Amino acid sequence: MKKILFIDRDGTIIEENPPIYQIDSIEKITFLPKVIYFLSKIVQELDYDLIMVTNQDGLGTNKFPEKIFWPIHNHILNLLKTEGINFSSVFIDKTFPEEKSSTRKPGIGMLTSYLNSKEYDISKSFVIGDRFTDVLLAKNLGCQSIWIKKNFHFKNFTKEEKDYYSTINEKILKKIISLKTDNWKKIYEYLSSMSNKKFVYERTTSETDIKISLSLYGKGRYHIQTGLGFFDHLLEQIAFHSSIDINIKIKGDLYIDEHHTIEDTAIALGEVFNQSLGNKKGLERYGFYILPMDDSLATVALDLGGRSKLLWKTKFFRQKIGKVPTEMFYHFFKSFCLSAKCNLYINAIGINEHHKIESIFKCFAKAIKMAIQKNFIKNKIPSSKGFL
Repeated sequence: MKKILFIDRDGTIIEENPPIYQIDSIEKITFLPKVIYFLSKIVQELDYDLIMVTNQDGLGTNKFPEKIFWPIHNHILNLLKTEGINFSSVFIDKTFPEEKSSTRKPGIGMLTSYLNSKEYDISKSFVIGDRFTDVLLAKNLGCQSIWIKKNFHFKNFTKEEKDYYSTINEKILKKIISLKTDNWKKIYEYLSSMSNKKFVYERTTSETDIKISLSLYGKGRYHIQTGLGFFDHLLEQIAFHSSIDINIKIKGDLYIDEHHTIEDTAIALGEVFNQSLGNKKGLERYGFYILPMDDSLATVALDLGGRSKLLWKTKFFRQKIGKVPTEMFYHFFKSFCLSAKCNLYINAIGINEHHKIESIFKCFAKAIKMAIQKNFIKNKIPSSKGFL
């Protein structure tokens, strides 16, 4: 289901014009700092529909003629469009506060179709605005609020806002308001963290007991315990260089040998990785990278197309690196391919065996990072067949 950002205009995208608040000339338009840059990133990277909801007091009356409003409003929208910021709908209420219209924020009269739609998940949507009425709009819709606060104290509330404020319990407000800030970078970072779903996979056999959690679009954070120090080090490279958050904890039968621990880690990691990709809609799908590391050079190409194949063109001349048998590197990537349902090509040359395998894991991470990027211009299944 789709999520929505219900975004106010004045005081949220552009600066307000107190004490009148009406913007009556293009020269008076001032955008909030970095709003265009971070709104553009939200559109490109996160899965939200943008809907503008704005109160324009008395629009169409002598106090606020439409011939003044529309050229300015269209100029704002057109400028945003040049950066790929498109609002799927724009709702404008023209009434005065004293009319107490159901279509005026915080009333939801203009937005009832979204509440009755099976296409949208309102509970995971947000209202972003600078007015207390925007916070209450979120409450009335049943979603969360991001309150743009800029030297905005109760004494600066309008009479309309003070009247509403007196009727609301503070505990209720704390549940509704997810973030208070006047910084669009913080809004972007917060929405990014909310959109980054964590997937957990657990697998227990007579040979291993493994638990993995993975957040696909993270910060590259990791906590890895396999009982094999060098293997931990290599898995950490995947997390760090792909920016995927990965936690791995495995108890394996190392008293026998390392095979089951490494194989089952690859199987479980591939499973949770494939699960986190979902239907792959909007993904770039392909990733490829060449990475030098001292005397070594690694090349990795990756296709998340749903088929499993490993092409391995690498030789090692030591039996072990640390406590990891070098023959298990091929087996690790083969097991990952099978459970992640991907094609993988790996080639590496070099003299130092430590450098060689570490360059492979780093290069693999970089290829993954490229393949999982989202293309919101082509927000489709990345196949001409329309199916993966």
